[in-house]
Amino acid sequence: MSRIQVDPQQAFKELAEFNRKMLKGSELLQKTKGDDVQIATTPKREVFRQDKTVLYRYEPLTKRRVETPMLVVFGLVGRYTFIDLQEDRSLVRNLLGQGLDVYVVDWGTPTRGDRWLSLEDYIEGYLNECVEFICRSNNIEAITLLGICEGGTFCVAYSALKPERVRNLILTITPIDFHPDTEDAPLHVGLINRWTRSMTPEDVDLLIEANGNLPGDLMSFLFSMMAPVNNLTKYNVGLFDVMDDEAKLMNFLRMEKWLADRPHHAGEAARQWLKDLYQANRLIKGEFELSGRRVDLKNVGMPVLNVYAQDDHIVPPKSAEALKDLVGTRDYTALPLPGGHIGVFVSGKSQGILGKGIADWLQKR
Repeated sequence: MSRIQVDPQQAFKELAEFNRKMLKGSELLQKTKGDDVQIATTPKREVFRQDKTVLYRYEPLTKRRVETPMLVVFGLVGRYTFIDLQEDRSLVRNLLGQGLDVYVVDWGTPTRGDRWLSLEDYIEGYLNECVEFICRSNNIEAITLLGICEGGTFCVAYSALKPERVRNLILTITPIDFHPDTEDAPLHVGLINRWTRSMTPEDVDLLIEANGNLPGDLMSFLFSMMAPVNNLTKYNVGLFDVMDDEAKLMNFLRMEKWLADRPHHAGEAARQWLKDLYQANRLIKGEFELSGRRVDLKNVGMPVLNVYAQDDHIVPPKSAEALKDLVGTRDYTALPLPGGHIGVFVSGKSQGILGKGIADWLQKR
């Protein structure tokens, strides 16, 4: 049996480097307080509020070059702060730097008292009120909508129901076809689709009735199970890799702060989201209704920019790409980007592509 040859000098060097890294990391962690980990620091001000929904307008960073205001709409399963995690990797700062006038909607934190809020309340109610406020304040008839993930689906439905209020529609990592996964796809691809379809409609009813809302902790657990090895190792291997670099450590902590702040999803809206879309796939079938009105995607006649991640395991590319053949516009542009669901917004590669790509597309229209 062969013996493994160990170089004592090399072993001592590696041990010394390990000790140095641990000491430096310990010092950084000890001096880092919770208040030091700041996210969503781009200056903004509240301009409108209805119930728990708040509309913010970001302060400009440069001369305005695109006249039509933009409203950014995130989903109910996370916080809008995702688009402004750190100064050097912020979609908001990129858009402001391109001369856009940017608003963002904050849905707030649903409590048990919000159990009966429906998709109609969010799309035809709160979202519509935000759009109307922006139009009145700027004396215009229509704005640009930028939807992200579930918020993108909201924007698609709104654009189909009120096309006169949407001049341009931009979607990022947005599910349209909720049954895009195939039998030969890796198990982690489209896991939410598989999980939802493993339940019966009655199971969804019991889930909501037992909890009132769809628990944020449950969704956090489900998302973590999409990459179980990464989630098991990020607090030892992943953290160790960055713990002696203050900038990288702070970026790690900012992402963890965002991940830990996952609100509950209002109960009735979650029931519709899971049953009508994830289970029945009614949007692409032309059967999805809000307040008794069918959401006809052929009514989406404004210019559409559809941004999706090529390695997205939460919203697989096929889910987003399905939009092309369903909308009524002839001005449709697809922008596939490298990376995953979150990487499209925070990776170094995407910083020079996403914000500038959106601004360039808008300036031409």
